[in-house]
Amino acid sequence: MATAALVWTKAPLQFPYPRAVSKIHPRNSSVAPPISCFSTSGPRPDSVGMNTEAAAGEKMRQNQQSLGLLDNLFLHLFRAKMVRETGWESEKPGYDGLIEVANHLTIGRSNSETIQASVRILRSLFPPLLLELYRILVAPLAQGKVAAAMIARVTALSCKWLMGQCQVNSVPLPDGSSSMSGVFVERCKYLEESKCVGVCINTCKLPTQTFFHDYMGVPLLMEPNFTDYSCQFKFGVAPPPPERDIALTEPCLQICPHASRRGRAAFSPDHKPNCPKA
Repeated sequence: MATAALVWTKAPLQFPYPRAVSKIHPRNSSVAPPISCFSTSGPRPDSVGMNTEAAAGEKMRQNQQSLGLLDNLFLHLFRAKMVRETGWESEKPGYDGLIEVANHLTIGRSNSETIQASVRILRSLFPPLLLELYRILVAPLAQGKVAAAMIARVTALSCKWLMGQCQVNSVPLPDGSSSMSGVFVERCKYLEESKCVGVCINTCKLPTQTFFHDYMGVPLLMEPNFTDYSCQFKFGVAPPPPERDIALTEPCLQICPHASRRGRAAFSPDHKPNCPKA
């Protein structure tokens, strides 16, 4: 979903989101209270809910304050496109609500259907003619190196609201040369907040790779690191076949909300099941 900020709006944004969208509450709305690792005594029973709610509210305020005006516009636009595709809206504002909608995008869909829906969301952010002109006129220049470098710079400048801190870096190309057409995300906010390998793979990595190749004429390889949450974008580099893509074989994160439904007994040093959403 790294293309969320590369947008050219054709009509003014509408706030709040359309009322025609149905409100469906998530099937599993129960959340386990946090466990403190810094005290041998737990909080008072009547303070658990208050502390949890206060912490969530403070986090939400910090997220909103850290975003600039354009960042907030991109966030609202991207979220509106996701809501239109899913037909469901979260009651949470801001980035937290975006993550809930992204999780809902995987409900009731196969992996292939989720990827296709995510590609449609990316396409809806651009006028069709713009994508076609870029693919025909810009993508072929200098064997694709110009287009790849351009997209890398725009991505690094405009997508920090979605992914967090990132910078353009040099990546090796298939012809043996190197190009400043990479983007290194220090700690992906989207992965960290979704806490799910399957959401990362099926709503971000695979659809983003497909979108850039099929609709902008630029191959892209995304290499998420599920240990430190970093991610390396390599524009101008084609992804390997699925059977050779290491990211597609990654097990669940221990904090994955979907995997946790299987019970903690499923996690052990010798047994880490693949994410049920992957």
